[in-house]
Amino acid sequence: MADLFTSLTLRGLTLRNRILMPPMCMYSADTDGIATDWHLSHYHARAQGGVGLILMEATAVEPRGRISINDLGLWDDAQVAPVARMAKLVRAEGAAFGVQLAHAGRKAWSSERGFGPETPVAPSAIAYNEESNTPHALTLDAIDALVEKWQAAAQRAQAAGLDVIEIHGAHGYLIHEFLSPLSNQRDDAYGGNLSNRMRFLLRVVDAVREVWPAEKPLFVRVSAHDWVEGGLTLDDTVLIARALREHGVDLVHCSGGGMSGARPPSVGPGYMIPFAERVRRETGIPTAAVGLITAPELADAVIRNRQADLVALGRELLRHPHWPLDAARALGHDVVWPKQYERAR
Repeated sequence: MADLFTSLTLRGLTLRNRILMPPMCMYSADTDGIATDWHLSHYHARAQGGVGLILMEATAVEPRGRISINDLGLWDDAQVAPVARMAKLVRAEGAAFGVQLAHAGRKAWSSERGFGPETPVAPSAIAYNEESNTPHALTLDAIDALVEKWQAAAQRAQAAGLDVIEIHGAHGYLIHEFLSPLSNQRDDAYGGNLSNRMRFLLRVVDAVREVWPAEKPLFVRVSAHDWVEGGLTLDDTVLIARALREHGVDLVHCSGGGMSGARPPSVGPGYMIPFAERVRRETGIPTAAVGLITAPELADAVIRNRQADLVALGRELLRHPHWPLDAARALGHDVVWPKQYERAR
């Protein structure tokens, strides 16, 4: 049996396989953050194609937190019904369906980061780059208000019938900005040492976990390395993952970069798998691995060798919505096809 097609149980949710469609911004929502029929078709196709868990693209907890003006949102009750419709169709095809709750911070929407209808916010008044606007440093009251917005968005995710919430703590966005010493120069309880810098993330986790049902998993996506001297390191990420586990997080989705334009030393198939492997080995928390994974054999080896618990395929699932069906064939594993497509087996 191919290890990639073994089931995985996290709390009360059992996934049919270890294939994860990670959040990927589609820039296709209405400007009110409401999902469209395009999203319905997009996610439904990957469920038909055999993915085990689909996580919706970064979905903003408030309007100024959008990565683009056409990002999805869960800051308003009017945004719930279209998501509920998607969840119903995705689950009918055998996949689980979740959402990544996000805030872009200083990289908020526009053609140039940090521009938009409001001044962007961040832990410190440090612009992302020379072309970006300088954000407002968040006050303590504003931090409290953002925690409440994450919690309210989680309640809407529950109202929509979603199976998983992933908190976006990666790629240079707001939570990552708190975690990294490159963007966090606060001198209060949210800045300085790593324990302080992870305080905002842990408050968001606690607020979401408080309203998210105990039987449903909670993920956090992290950038395990900033690839910049003086930035966040994998050693830091191991400590963050240990704290996340203590606060009720069920899986850490290990990515990298985004704090600046810096690139990793080398890029190739599976180049970020070692992040997930080390976090899993040293903390015991389940992980998801990502990073230009396209070959079924590589994806299967990640699970077989216990480097991670889920394998995330981003661009490959954009190119190839039915990748899981072909991967099963390549690995000599029999899976159920949608009955409408069985003649093509």
